[in-house]
Amino acid sequence: VHFAHLRLAVEALEQLPLASVRWIPSGQPGHRGAPAAGVEHRLAMLRLAIADESRFALDDADARSAVPTFTANTLARLRAELGAAVPLVLIIGADQLLALDTWREWKRLFELAHVAVAERPRFEVRAGALAGELAAEYARRSAEASALARTPAGAITTFFMTPLDISASAIRAGLAAGRTPRYLLPDAVLDYIASQQLYTEETGPR
Repeated sequence: VHFAHLRLAVEALEQLPLASVRWIPSGQPGHRGAPAAGVEHRLAMLRLAIADESRFALDDADARSAVPTFTANTLARLRAELGAAVPLVLIIGADQLLALDTWREWKRLFELAHVAVAERPRFEVRAGALAGELAAEYARRSAEASALARTPAGAITTFFMTPLDISASAIRAGLAAGRTPRYLLPDAVLDYIASQQLYTEETGPR
């Protein structure tokens, strides 16, 4: 977890009618390979990163799941936990919106939650860049941020994120090459990585 992730969450809290942001790391992502670091390490790093913000909460259910996790299943779990009336907002980036129709059960997402899309320079939402059913869903569901508080699910809104070009994969590669990622992620997380010798060529991920 790095400063772009954290800044995204803070700006979502500032610009959207949210009471909190729930961080939900994957255990076995259904759409890609397993994360490099073990689940306990990833949970420990996330706890350190979000410890100073009372509106952040860690949800470790997916991380500890014995089966691959998909966003639709995660939202269904949250809906069952919180009830049908509570508004839920899935926060994604504009680049993820472009590929949303490739996600498993992507139309079901709108039955379970609103979708808030973070825009930044060169990654704005352009309706013309969407195609087919995704374009139709965006046109039908596009709404102002205030709409997220009025219904439990179904709207798509956008908000601006301060552009921070930080990449988790680049951080891992830099660590493996012996470079420091200081000032790209919280010191507490960097200190944990060093103490556990994570992402190094000599030891590999633990």
